[in-house]
Amino acid sequence: GCVLVVSVIEQLAQWHNSTVKAAMERLCNYIPGKYQIIGHMLCCIDREMNADVVCHSLKLCKQDPGQPLCHLYPPPKREKHSPGLFYALAHAGQKRQIKSFMGFSSLCAFPLLANLCEKIKYVIRNKLPFEDFDGDKFSTFPTLRGYHWRGRDCNDKNTTVYPGRRPDNWDVKSDSNCNGIWGVDPKDGLPYEEKFCKGADSQGVVLLGDSAGAHFHIPPEWMTVTQMSAKSFANLPMAFTDELDWPQFSEITGFLNSTIGGWTDSLYLRLRRRNRCNHRDLQNISQNDTENIFSINIAVYLSFSLARNQLLDNPAIVIYATIGNDVCNGNRDTLAHMTTPKEMLSNVVQALRYLDSCLPKGSHVILTGLVDGRFLWDNLHDRYHPLGQLNRDVTYSQLYSFLDCLQVSPCSGWLTPNETLRNLTSERALQLSNVLKEIARSEKFTNFDIFYMDFPLRQTAEEWRKMGGEPWQLIEPVDGFHPSQIAAALGTSITWQKALREWPQVLGKENPFNDQIEAIFKDQGGH
Repeated sequence: GCVLVVSVIEQLAQWHNSTVKAAMERLCNYIPGKYQIIGHMLCCIDREMNADVVCHSLKLCKQDPGQPLCHLYPPPKREKHSPGLFYALAHAGQKRQIKSFMGFSSLCAFPLLANLCEKIKYVIRNKLPFEDFDGDKFSTFPTLRGYHWRGRDCNDKNTTVYPGRRPDNWDVKSDSNCNGIWGVDPKDGLPYEEKFCKGADSQGVVLLGDSAGAHFHIPPEWMTVTQMSAKSFANLPMAFTDELDWPQFSEITGFLNSTIGGWTDSLYLRLRRRNRCNHRDLQNISQNDTENIFSINIAVYLSFSLARNQLLDNPAIVIYATIGNDVCNGNRDTLAHMTTPKEMLSNVVQALRYLDSCLPKGSHVILTGLVDGRFLWDNLHDRYHPLGQLNRDVTYSQLYSFLDCLQVSPCSGWLTPNETLRNLTSERALQLSNVLKEIARSEKFTNFDIFYMDFPLRQTAEEWRKMGGEPWQLIEPVDGFHPSQIAAALGTSITWQKALREWPQVLGKENPFNDQIEAIFKDQGGH
């Protein structure tokens, strides 16, 4: 984090031909409110030092005994100087840099951010909204696992009112399921919910996923100085309190128009268009996870995160899509930390058994295979990262090596120049996909049927090429790992077409009253 921030400051100074102090002030003016502490902690940067040296001098970066020196940029080289120049510069910097923050182990130790960090830790641990006054697992607040992640609650003081439930007495007096349809038609005396939604196969969509499902994204304009302005950081508070995820634009549960490039097309939006009674019935239970904790303990997470009542709620389509977690980690011996086929079988069957105990009858589960991540290195390794575009000095290959050295790589097995390791990682991913395929073929459950589909990366890339795009545009530019907004939208289209061809019963029938529902909403000003 320090290296990224210092790199931006030094490039701002270069781009605007200013002092580092002026660049620092410029960045602080860009960043909203309390988040300015991120910048103020780095107020004494020396332009002669590269970002790696600065961060070591501040002791925000360190080299553990017996471990290699991790650096994004090449170590400083001067004629007749020894290899110890890096350390000499860092030591010189320490004498004149800030000492007051040296005891802080992380950003969360700063008083201004400590309270917010506690809230974020709570929602990461529980996968539940921080602000949920009635305890029904739905919220009227957008972030901190609120309605960006789950359908918006329409009464946060009543635990029996929430998205996805079957209507209470056809919602004659109030909207018990938050789909906006309630009351009685004065023309014929029939409740609107009964008239428009009875027998309409209403169902919700639930995603059990990893950081790709949560739609992890760091805006490239945060570190591309040629595009940077105050407007670039307007979304920082929202992004921070959503864990740098953008589920509101995601492939499965997205419902807002994308503001991060591309366009939003999601399974939820298509189900809603097919049946307007499905409004707000969505849950995104995904986790940014480099240690595979979510996949291993998915049944446990489901037990306190999933909001579905077998007796009171509508059926749901559940998408199980941990497309990389089981083979991706940041460990040096990455192969030893990958999920084995035996573990995969146990973890997934345990989760499915729990789902069978809580999903209403008539639900569906779709298991998604793992991605072939060799696509990442093949299409990005020799391209310049946003941090390296100004001076053409940081490629994705350098970034991957830096993160791998720090043991925080999102996927050491695929983000590596070692072709053998990349192939072995894909081989394990295929083995685990085959486990999921066999589960879908052989396992039977009482309350849902189960299907398998390969992750549609190849079809997505082909579709994007037909549209005139390049493969690298399907990858998030800052982390060089996750699917981009374009990839998410195209993936939705491919998944939907497959479902229409092969499992039409999963999608439910088209509601013939959709136009009437929308016309009434329009007449009543959207209420």
